[in-house]
Amino acid sequence: MSPSFWQILIVVALLVLLFGRGKISELMGDVAKGIKSFKKGIQEEPQEETAEELKTIDHDAAETVEAPKKAAGSKAKG
Repeated sequence: MSPSFWQILIVVALLVLLFGRGKISELMGDVAKGIKSFKKGIQEEPQEETAEELKTIDHDAAETVEAPKKAAGSKAKG
């Protein structure tokens, strides 16, 4: 059972009434931008990173932060 021409026309009319022509065209424009962006992303080849682009962070283990000491008056309940 496929929808008839009149049923499709009624659904389209309801969508236009609910969202307005401006909102529907704005949504379709956003969809088109998304599709173009997706196609552009697929077509671009991934660039290999050179040694200059890769950065390393040096860490000295002697520079670690010590945990704060507990106060002398506080005792753990147990």
